[in-house]
Amino acid sequence: MFTSTGSSGLYKAPLSKSLLLVPSALSLLLTLLLPHCQRFFVYDLQAVKDDFQIWRLICGRIICLDLKDTFCSSLLIYNFRIFERRYGSRKFASFLLGSWVLSALVEFILVEAVRYSFGIAAARNLPSGFLAPVFALFVPFYCSIPRVQVAQILGPLSITNKTLIYILGLQLFTSGSYIWIVAISGLVSGICYNSNVLRVHQVLCIPSWMAKFFSWTLEPIFASSEPATEARIGMGATVDIQRQQRMELLDRQLMLSQFAQARRQRQQQGGMINWNRLFPPLRQRRNINYQDGRRSEQQASPPLEVSEEQDVLAASKFWQLRIKLLSTFVGRFLCGRKFSGNVVFSLLFHLTHDLKSPKHSQNK
Repeated sequence: MFTSTGSSGLYKAPLSKSLLLVPSALSLLLTLLLPHCQRFFVYDLQAVKDDFQIWRLICGRIICLDLKDTFCSSLLIYNFRIFERRYGSRKFASFLLGSWVLSALVEFILVEAVRYSFGIAAARNLPSGFLAPVFALFVPFYCSIPRVQVAQILGPLSITNKTLIYILGLQLFTSGSYIWIVAISGLVSGICYNSNVLRVHQVLCIPSWMAKFFSWTLEPIFASSEPATEARIGMGATVDIQRQQRMELLDRQLMLSQFAQARRQRQQQGGMINWNRLFPPLRQRRNINYQDGRRSEQQASPPLEVSEEQDVLAASKFWQLRIKLLSTFVGRFLCGRKFSGNVVFSLLFHLTHDLKSPKHSQNK
């Protein structure tokens, strides 16, 4: 279901593991044991605007109050752990922080634009949870993860290693009435951070001292051991060489997939129905008719039968002629005589011609 990039599990992904365990555990706790405390985690922009409840921008955008959203976002975070392995925990945390802050600003702008344009009050109906950074991670997922074809259905439609992830994101996108505002804000913030608009990498980032502090305190708690049962790809002496070998293998799979897809498209010739298979071209039809006519002629006129005596006589004459020509050629060569063009041609023709059986020569 997931992309085949990196090892399985949460090895070298402590931040992803913490985002899987802590918000999911709090969401289950609020849903099952503390339902009366859910009002403190409701994402209400109207209360932020009217009553200046700024804390709702933090509490309402961390924990999901819907278990369905919790499950989908957890699966997506587990799949997007490859970016933490690729970028490192600090850069991955900086991307999540930047997209989380930028998405809050974009959400406020979208809510006000919808209210002024269509008269729809969506400020009190936004879903809670860590959803906008999850949607923002689709931007580097689309740009940097290669597309490897797995199967093809219905002609141009194909299933790749990224198809089911997009389906899961579509499921999360359609889980609520106004979640599309959160999704659009997350995608916009992901594009801005990925393209470094207004140098947001330098403004919204995790300081080095904070990264070191959390690596000393929290990383040992959420760290995972290296999977021992997984077959390693590559025999590099360092982790960088092994990662390079893994990416080379992935590029090779991508090239093979693209080659197979191009060959399949060439066979289909740009359509879902192969009309050449149903109605062959005129040249092919003429060749088929010509071959059918030759088969009918061969069936109508069977070859003449040759007796054993005629076969033996023809074979003896055949080899006598060969021996005579060979002796003539060797004798003239040893005597140093010159050959005319016709003599050389006839000798070479008879000596190097395909040795056909006497039966075939008699049939002809």
